[in-house]
Amino acid sequence: VLSNARLFLENLLRYGILVDPIQVVSLFLKDPYSWPAVCLVIVSNIFILVALYTERRLAMGSLGEQLGLLIHMINLSIILCFPVATVLTLPSVTPVGGAFALGVYTILFLKLYSYKDVNRWCREGMRAKARSLSRSLSCPSSASADGGAHVSYPGNLSIKGEHRSTAVVPGSRRQGSLAEPAEVLNVASPVSLPDVYYFAFAPTLCYELNFPRSASVRMGFLLRRLFEMVGVTRLHYVSFQCSSSHSATGWLNTTGIFGEFSVVLKWMVPIIRSSMKPLQEMDYSRMMERLLRLAVPNHLIWLIFFYCFFHSSMNFVAEILRFGDREFYRDWWNSETVTYFWQNWNIPVHKWCLRHFYKPLLRKGASKLVSQAAVFFTSAFFHEYLVSVPLRMFRLWAFMGMMAQLPLAWIVSRYLRGNYGNAAVWLSLIIGQPIAVLMYVHDYYVINHLEEAADQGAP
Repeated sequence: VLSNARLFLENLLRYGILVDPIQVVSLFLKDPYSWPAVCLVIVSNIFILVALYTERRLAMGSLGEQLGLLIHMINLSIILCFPVATVLTLPSVTPVGGAFALGVYTILFLKLYSYKDVNRWCREGMRAKARSLSRSLSCPSSASADGGAHVSYPGNLSIKGEHRSTAVVPGSRRQGSLAEPAEVLNVASPVSLPDVYYFAFAPTLCYELNFPRSASVRMGFLLRRLFEMVGVTRLHYVSFQCSSSHSATGWLNTTGIFGEFSVVLKWMVPIIRSSMKPLQEMDYSRMMERLLRLAVPNHLIWLIFFYCFFHSSMNFVAEILRFGDREFYRDWWNSETVTYFWQNWNIPVHKWCLRHFYKPLLRKGASKLVSQAAVFFTSAFFHEYLVSVPLRMFRLWAFMGMMAQLPLAWIVSRYLRGNYGNAAVWLSLIIGQPIAVLMYVHDYYVINHLEEAADQGAP
């Protein structure tokens, strides 16, 4: 702690505060079109408002369910396609900026899909309760014997613990009478602007009508998470300053692909640059040696990213919003099967897949194997979506890497147990990711640098 504090103070005295937020905002306001990734994120508010307006009309009954579903599907399709068209059309979008914008739109797609589903489940539940209440009025004895209709849907579909279906609506035909179905839906629907924007910023992908909330903001906890994020960012920046003048950084330093993880820039870049020739010559022994050398720094990057994002950043946002559900990951490092790893390393995504994709497929009659394969296929699509589009090249390395998890999961679960299974999971993490990194870096280098050099050397 004292060493890092001394290093932080020394660099602060030597360089000062180099990032001025006011100056950044003023530069953006002067020429916003030179910041296309930021503009893309700002434009994403339009899709949130479209989803909110659609749900309001559906809650009031002025829009049919089929038409509302069509509007939602069009809105969600544009969320996926619009940033792709923008990134591929505008050459000013950098790979890092494109990856950030596509990540935001992917999260928004998953959130609004959950928003659509949960509100639909709520409306269906309210209608079922309204029908049950109308039957109880017409035939009280049979209703009491049946106990009323019961409709169960996933998620928390209660509003602050109240049963709104029996609420008395002011201005109804007579005071004390039960609400009509349309009136019930109006009372029960929480489709408001603060509600949808709270969900947009909350560290979860699954929408609920009543999120768990903590009693207050713990300033000590908040500052610890903030210091962790600032410390990691400062470490990246200091390392980048120390290594940016080094000749070994080469073209990767200028492209910015690994600028975010400059803490190991002097370690990774020479290895990657020295791997280009063995890849071009298909020298398998040298390729394997470079791969093993790259595995350690690449895995270090992944672990730093995991801690900074899933622990520091998400807990920081959750504490500000007083969001009560802090289960962002479980003990994935103890995984003895590949399936256990994918179920526990990213809990928000796992919950979304389970609630909105896997279980609906099972209810429609699909087998568990088909449903699991469909989940992995969807995950593979989004992995490739987040890598290929920002790099403006489509090689399917990330897609094939994700789909390869299916046979790997079957082999590990069938033939390996205990520590052997855990070793297999860690080996797949340490070796699998560098393979994809080398493939993408090699293809990016060939497309963007060898071809440019050939064009410049041509008469």
